Amino acid sequence: MRKTIGVRLTAPLLAATLGPAALLLAPVTSATADPAVAAAPGTAAPGTAAPGMAAAPYEYLGWGNPQKPTDVMKATGVKWFTLAFILSDGGCNPKWDGSRPLTGGSDEAAIKSIRAAGGDVVVSVGGWSGNKLGEKCSSASALAGAYQKVIDAYKLKAFDIDIEDTEFGNATVRQRVVDALKIVRTKNPGLVTYITMGTTPTGPDATGKDLVKRGAAAGLANDGWVVMPFDFGGHTGTMGQASVGALEGLKAAVKSAYGYSDDAAYRHIGVSSMNGKTDEAGETVTTADFRTLLGYAQQHHIARFAFWSVNRDRACGSGTDADACSGVAQSPYEFTRIVVQYQG
Repeated sequence: MRKTIGVRLTAPLLAATLGPAALLLAPVTSATADPAVAAAPGTAAPGTAAPGMAAAPYEYLGWGNPQKPTDVMKATGVKWFTLAFILSDGGCNPKWDGSRPLTGGSDEAAIKSIRAAGGDVVVSVGGWSGNKLGEKCSSASALAGAYQKVIDAYKLKAFDIDIEDTEFGNATVRQRVVDALKIVRTKNPGLVTYITMGTTPTGPDATGKDLVKRGAAAGLANDGWVVMPFDFGGHTGTMGQASVGALEGLKAAVKSAYGYSDDAAYRHIGVSSMNGKTDEAGETVTTADFRTLLGYAQQHHIARFAFWSVNRDRACGSGTDADACSGVAQSPYEFTRIVVQYQG
């Protein structure tokens, strides 16, 4: 299986994981609300987002011939990266790709180089493949402890949970992730948090809506509910138009679950697209589609505009791995240069 397919969600695979009964939300009660949630519905304050944080494209340092982040910064002006992925080492312990240590290795060195150049990072936990912390940690408190190890290792200002595959499809695990993130937010005031998931062209499916509802019921003031609008399994119009449709569906789901105003709902959603040819044959996200998303983001002040991935933000050469290029004609970093125009 190609690595790109392995870490990002595909709609046909998602559909196969859904259990009809598990998709319906049972009432969830919580004794302690996330302190960032205001008492009145729709007035939850977002976290303290630093300049440039809203535009943090993914880079995967474990494969895909990764570019030096500082070279990308010099070429595009981007300041933030979302580095992926933290996985379980087989137990309730976080490691890069499930194998590389948090500190003392090349990943920590890359983060230090980004910060020395005036940038910073969001660290992403999860993805499609590998052992997921949400499944390997047996309780919300244990999972929160694993998340905290990552936050402490890098003194993070922002944290992303990319919830996919079996971690996404299991209702018990979805609740565990929500509850763990709530614990983490309580212990780390000001930490910006994102939850990233797959979507249909009309917004989150039943599992995605269930996840948002669980977050709202638990009092989780998540800063950004983020969808990945690609690998649709069919859509109409351009990928830019289909992505906007997915975001509008997400906005409606978040507004309904949290009781937000329209403006507040938009400010609590985000997008993580995929540049160029996606995992699905015949589906291509163009720079024009990215410009459509940029306009939408600027109009509604969404929480996040990211994409998968910097590794792929270049044209393919002879024999080049498709995980290291976009598959379309482009100049180097053409997609990143569009995304970095978004400032929140």
